[in-house]
Amino acid sequence: MPPFVAFAGSNIDRADHVRGDPGAIDNLMTTHARLLNLSGLDPVLDDDGNLAWTSLAEANADAELLFLGIEGDRGHFAQVPDMIPKAALGMGRAWQAMTGLSDADLATYGGARSLVGWHVRHKFCSCCGSPTSIAKGGWQRDCVNENCGMQHFPRVDPVTIMLVEHDDNILLGRQPQFPPNNYSALAGFVEPGETLEEAVARETFEEAGVSAYDVSYVVSQPWPFPSSLMIGCHAMAKSHEITVDKTELDDARWFSRAEVADAIAASDRGESGKAFGCPPRFAVANVLMRWWLDRG
Repeated sequence: MPPFVAFAGSNIDRADHVRGDPGAIDNLMTTHARLLNLSGLDPVLDDDGNLAWTSLAEANADAELLFLGIEGDRGHFAQVPDMIPKAALGMGRAWQAMTGLSDADLATYGGARSLVGWHVRHKFCSCCGSPTSIAKGGWQRDCVNENCGMQHFPRVDPVTIMLVEHDDNILLGRQPQFPPNNYSALAGFVEPGETLEEAVARETFEEAGVSAYDVSYVVSQPWPFPSSLMIGCHAMAKSHEITVDKTELDDARWFSRAEVADAIAASDRGESGKAFGCPPRFAVANVLMRWWLDRG
């Protein structure tokens, strides 16, 4: 595994054995528990640039509290807001704040953001439309309708993101919303009834007209926008020819090892490379590019 994967490595123990014990959770709440301070879904930082925590006394009186886990002997919690405006569901202010957080704080924030966001979006049962109530410390919601009683669990959406290689070059693409001349690895959601290998091949062909084979797993990354699991893969391409789907990408190109190395080095300096600008350090595409350079 690469030495750094953003949103992984929290110091908080998820403590699954506590989730199903309301008495244990109540006890943690009364013994110097901490509440994660969020502005909607964005992180709030203290004067030292770390995640800001407060006491449970600062929580809204009627707020649902989610049990994030234990660090030392302290319980850690987050509260569910009544709603999140659509404009605040994206990266927003979180993007800038994330660049300064420690690896452990970034992982704690990512997990909390995904969990809080899921609760905001699932206050009603998808089967019957009745309200749902919190269960298992926030790792489950139950439909209150006795005739339904459906149990709902926080979801994770698998996304393949892949470096496709041909003649010691890798295929990268750019979406319309990217900064000028920025390129990244191709990516796409895994569809129902599909393996990871099939998803890599399908997305690569759909977006760039390139046939990929020999797919292998490299690394995964939680991505809390809103609740994806990025599954980093490597694959080989059968040819160098590209046919870009303009409904998916602005452009797709092959980049040499020297161009990728220059882009990574420039990224570490906060600059854009000569051939292209690469994703930031906390994006798994950056991790994949470093992995590809290191393996020679």
